Amino acid sequence: MTFKKAEWPRKLRSTEWFGGTSRDHIYHRSWMKNQGLPADLFDGRPVIGICNTWSELTPCNAHLRDLAQRVKHGVYEAGGLPVEFPVFSPGESTLRPTAMMYRNLCAMDVEEALRANPIDGVVLLVGCDKTTPALLMGAASVDIPAIAVSGGPMLNGWFRGERVGSGTALWQMSEAIKAGTMISDEFLEAEQSMSRSPGSCNTMGTASTMASMAEALGMALSGNAAIPAVDSRRRVMAHLSGRRIVDMVKDDLKPSDIMTREAFENAIRTNGAIGGSTNAVIHLLAIAGRVGIDLTLDDWDRLGRDVPTIVNLMPSGKYLMEEFFYAGGLPVVIKRLGEAGLLHRDAITVSGSGVWDEVKDARNWNEDVILPVEHALTPHGGIAVLKGNLAPNGAVLKPSAASPELLQHRGRAVVFEDIDDYKARINDENLDIDASCIMVMKNCGPRGYPGMAEVGNMGLPPKVLRTGVRDMVRISDARMSGTAYGTVVLHTTPEAAVGGPLAIVRTGDMIELDVPGRRLHLDVSDAEIEARLAAWTPPVEKPTGGYARLFHDHVQGADTGADFDFLKGHRGKDVGRDSH
Repeated sequence: MTFKKAEWPRKLRSTEWFGGTSRDHIYHRSWMKNQGLPADLFDGRPVIGICNTWSELTPCNAHLRDLAQRVKHGVYEAGGLPVEFPVFSPGESTLRPTAMMYRNLCAMDVEEALRANPIDGVVLLVGCDKTTPALLMGAASVDIPAIAVSGGPMLNGWFRGERVGSGTALWQMSEAIKAGTMISDEFLEAEQSMSRSPGSCNTMGTASTMASMAEALGMALSGNAAIPAVDSRRRVMAHLSGRRIVDMVKDDLKPSDIMTREAFENAIRTNGAIGGSTNAVIHLLAIAGRVGIDLTLDDWDRLGRDVPTIVNLMPSGKYLMEEFFYAGGLPVVIKRLGEAGLLHRDAITVSGSGVWDEVKDARNWNEDVILPVEHALTPHGGIAVLKGNLAPNGAVLKPSAASPELLQHRGRAVVFEDIDDYKARINDENLDIDASCIMVMKNCGPRGYPGMAEVGNMGLPPKVLRTGVRDMVRISDARMSGTAYGTVVLHTTPEAAVGGPLAIVRTGDMIELDVPGRRLHLDVSDAEIEARLAAWTPPVEKPTGGYARLFHDHVQGADTGADFDFLKGHRGKDVGRDSH
């Protein structure tokens, strides 16, 4: 693909604020100068926004202030004027009911901040799960030059000589407590080893997955995804990105030039190769919607199903992000895709070059971490998209994290009406359930939870765990953490709260899961399904006001990205009327 650079010098949008001698121009410049800025910084040079999701309530991003300073160094070196600004930071570990409910709010914040301010290009400082897609969505909607810089993963956790993966170990140990193979004091001791440095999850969870997606899309410099947060090379990456964004503004290299259909296809295949989070499905669908790319669940299945998972990281494998970086990181994976004919090599990246030019010289330094294709974790990775009378619009499953023997299974449904029903009954020794059953949970989708929380990887009943069973088929309209694992069917659409077929499943119904056949079927007649739906009443009350009401009224289904209906597409960078 070719990109034609814009002429330079030329008038930038920031000159509408700073580039004249009128009262309003003087007004805008004089107030900015109270920060000690010399007059010649307003000479028409690129004004670079540093969009910072730093927050002490978002632990994954709590170190981004330092990276912002490194970006500023690079911007100044390249002849730009850096201006840092905050946006809403949806922290995965703290926000209730779920950070996913606030991804769209963050994206709106980013979009409006970019459009309303004298900004010519932007560096997106991201890290925690929802901050990466939110900032890419907001930047795409304005379509000024943008580059993403991830905060990076934390260092490996270690407990009694074993690796402790963020989230993954939490789910494992929680199940071990219920199974009686671990005691509470050991769990509390392990807590101290889980998060031992700044950074996001050290597994291939959603944060690391989305950092990889940003790189695979071409929206971050090559090598960005895997550098540990505390490694000095993370600061170098921020510095170089600050330099690069100035040239991107001069060239007018925009998100719409980079995030093409070919770029999204590269990202989908990359997700399969790394064993990435199912959350990437929703986020890439939403980002694609902002740049006008008609990406669908069918694309995810078509492009990803034959991609082998070659990154041996938790939750699918053995290692953690620190080892992934030392092995060569994402450039090695993308190179493998190119060698296998699974990469659009000419897709433009923020570097201005094609993606193949960025990775062709990458070397794999550890073939136990980044595996040869013939030793892949699973030959058919990616995301399996299931359809049938239980999921007319689709549901997803991550084969690399599932139990192979459960990928074709027929079982009796044990139904939980919502998360509260599940919590109230799952520990009941009288619960009529065994390992052959299929656990079903309703009303946990975008409207149902609300926000679509990461509760789809329902913990198994203690009575089943004590028999040695560690996995069962689970079906819901919820999401699951990218750090989680198991034979878990997620994102079932339409969701139960809007009257999807999931809403009328009853305990005792038989359900058939056929992942190779991409089928999810409720063994109930069409007439019975129609009768049950006719008698169904919505279980979720409409919020009375506030953001919750906005979310309820406008959120779309998981199958299209769970964005707001009025935020699809991009609204451009036109400068609004002056404020005085």
